[in-house]
Amino acid sequence: MAGFGRLRSWSVRTPLLLVLLGGVVIAILLTFQRQLIYFPDASPVPPAAQVIEHARDVTLQTEDGLELGAWFVPPDPEGDPDRDMAVLVAPGNGGNRAGRADFARELSRRGFAVLLMDYRGYGGNPGTPGEEGLVADAVAAAEALERLGYPPERTIYFGESLGTGVVAALQSRRPPAGLVLRSPFTELADVGAHHYPMLPVRWLLRDRFPVVEHLSSTQVPVMVIYGDRDSVVPTELSAQVAASAPTLVEELVLQGADHNDAVMFGPRVAQAVVRLDDSVR
Repeated sequence: MAGFGRLRSWSVRTPLLLVLLGGVVIAILLTFQRQLIYFPDASPVPPAAQVIEHARDVTLQTEDGLELGAWFVPPDPEGDPDRDMAVLVAPGNGGNRAGRADFARELSRRGFAVLLMDYRGYGGNPGTPGEEGLVADAVAAAEALERLGYPPERTIYFGESLGTGVVAALQSRRPPAGLVLRSPFTELADVGAHHYPMLPVRWLLRDRFPVVEHLSSTQVPVMVIYGDRDSVVPTELSAQVAASAPTLVEELVLQGADHNDAVMFGPRVAQAVVRLDDSVR
């Protein structure tokens, strides 16, 4: 009977311990989830002109009082002189603007001016990343481009991965000439649920980045680009974004490409931006 009593006591305590353990895990995820979402490379970057010829440093002034470093790359003098458009590049979750230098050159050679931004907490910038803050950073970038002579109607927003959530929100506030979404997701929770199926991600996540929701009523021409071997953002999520965009101009699927393969930052993607620009003229 004593053994039965101990067994009964254990059978009662086990569910309670599991509930308590689950509560601790959820509390940790609620408290530290942004550290699990954002991986900022906080190391400072060199002056723009040391990396890209003719480029210069610019400072973004956010609505909440931050000063963020960014690079402005003018059109290549040998590029298309009639393009007279800028591309605002909202990066993904890794690295900093120095890692987008080659892509900026590709765009510049095709006649675009380029603004390479870094979010708060990235590339030596002050602040801590979060959805509201990153969108505020992008608003500041669009305002800086306007001061440089490129208002939204002469700007294409280019968002990659996490940046697709940023520019999807930005275009609803300051509609551009066109919108390029490279490796987009439907909303951030869908990516989290794919990678962590055992966790209640949709219930826990505070930063949503609802791309499809932001696109639902857009009148901005949209291009969607993604690789069919993406190990970070599931290919089916990018395909859903393309299918849901009411103003889709082109869906470009790069065969055999993973999320961070060189082709995702190379000439094919830059040329796709050219096609979007040509289509909206």
